[in-house]
Amino acid sequence: MALELYNPFDELIFDESFCFLTGKLSLESISVFPEWLLEHFRIGDDPFEMMEKEKIFRYRDLKLPCTPEVKSAFDELEEKIQKAYRQGYEGMAALDEELIFQWSAKIVYGIMHHEFQHQKKRMAKIGEEFQISKDLKERFGLFHLMIQSVIKPVKFIGRKPWSLVVFPLKYSADIFSYRDDMINLLFTMGVDKFGFIIHMQDNGAIAEKEQELLAKMNGHVLHPVQYEELYAKFHYSDYLLQYKPNYNIEYTDNEAIIESLPILADQNRPLFGFWDQKVYAQLLANYWEVYGIRQEHIIRHQRPMLSYLLDPYSNEFIDPEKIDLPF
Repeated sequence: MALELYNPFDELIFDESFCFLTGKLSLESISVFPEWLLEHFRIGDDPFEMMEKEKIFRYRDLKLPCTPEVKSAFDELEEKIQKAYRQGYEGMAALDEELIFQWSAKIVYGIMHHEFQHQKKRMAKIGEEFQISKDLKERFGLFHLMIQSVIKPVKFIGRKPWSLVVFPLKYSADIFSYRDDMINLLFTMGVDKFGFIIHMQDNGAIAEKEQELLAKMNGHVLHPVQYEELYAKFHYSDYLLQYKPNYNIEYTDNEAIIESLPILADQNRPLFGFWDQKVYAQLLANYWEVYGIRQEHIIRHQRPMLSYLLDPYSNEFIDPEKIDLPF
């Protein structure tokens, strides 16, 4: 008999009575955002807005129901991440990528859990059934399967399902920069000493697309404005990706094996769609808003598009120390 694994997206179960990872009766809970991180940056009581702005939680109130087994596994994971965190960039860069994926995925899934739970309650009040598309059910179900690698023999072989880049970053010590795209499974976090960006289900396509830039970044401590620009590139590239990632998944009596397949374009359609500078500039302006940089500053009349990553004339990486913007 093949290994049986829980999938809450079969029946859209986001109930506090059942463990988010096993479907068993919930006796414990874990924090979506790690408690040690909330305490370090003193943001536990800060508001966290859901997609529909009328619903607001405090960071510390975002919890996931779980069994003692799951709580113990994630407590162990938190210890590994926190130890690496204290060592800064070197510690995080030395971590197994799977640990960073598991840690980030729990946060993204935790937000998803609360979003869908809220939507189910809202729809029930007006007498309607909460539904999501077949494609999202498949994507999120696979995502949940990958998270179960924390407690179950779910193994990744060959190519990883994600694009992950970890880099040195200079930030004010009291700043915690975080963004996620729950639908497209993107997550990024930036603090003093390091930052990382992960697309959790692109089979490495975006990191491969940006490999020349990532190579030029090597050895540099990024300025926050460069970090935001890099995330904007990942985010827009995800929007342009024209092919669905595919996987070979084998279930045995003892384990589930996930093999991520390369995303290949056919002769009729490129891997990524047309890069529209105006659309990209609009997205980038959202991330650069804190610097007062607007879309009209990014697309400049008769001048190259503004970038803090690559010099538009030499195509060389811009020295972060020469950027005259606050940290």
